[in-house]
Order: sequence, then C-alpha cells, then structure tokens
Amino acid sequence: MVDVGACRKSRTPRGSRASGGDGSSLKGMDDSLRTDERLCSKVACAREAVATLTFDYGDQMAALGPLGPGGDPHAHDLCAQHAQRLSVPAGWVVVRHEAMRH
Repeated sequence: MVDVGACRKSRTPRGSRASGGDGSSLKGMDDSLRTDERLCSKVACAREAVATLTFDYGDQMAALGPLGPGGDPHAHDLCAQHAQRLSVPAGWVVVRHEAMRH
C-alpha cells in the first residue's frame, strides 16, 4: 500500500476567495461575504476544490486524496467532477485515498 500522505504536500490556495487574488487581504470586507473556499486548479473551472492531486514522477504515480493543507505549488486542487474524471499518462498508476471513493 502506498502512503498517500507522503505524496501530498501543502499548497497555497489558488484563487482562494478569502483573498483579493492579488495577495491583498480583505480585512475591510463584511465577514458574511468571506469564504475560505479553494477553487479547482483546472483552467476555467470555478467549482470548489474537494481533493488534492500530487505526482511522483520517478514512480510514475499520481496520488489523489482529500483536500490537503495549502502551501505547495506542486499540488493541484480539484473539484469533485475533475477528481472523478482524472486520467494519467499510459503506464502511470493512480492512487486514490479511501476517503475519495463513493
């Protein structure tokens, strides 16, 4: 069994709606309008991220697990639809964390 936690690293939330997108904070914003939602990394997808995808190029493996902590620019957040439709290059293995299975 592969330790998915060892493959997943933290990452800074791309497009986090808790920030201005340009690194500025929204301290003056009404708290009722704030969210800490992280968005899917796929281009033109505005859905909320529910999973984090990381790659181990040496082992030709992609690991998909629950949304990881922020901070790693090499991890990719995915919405449920893109996580379900994930495909990898021929010869690669996809390791799906048990919590991701329905």
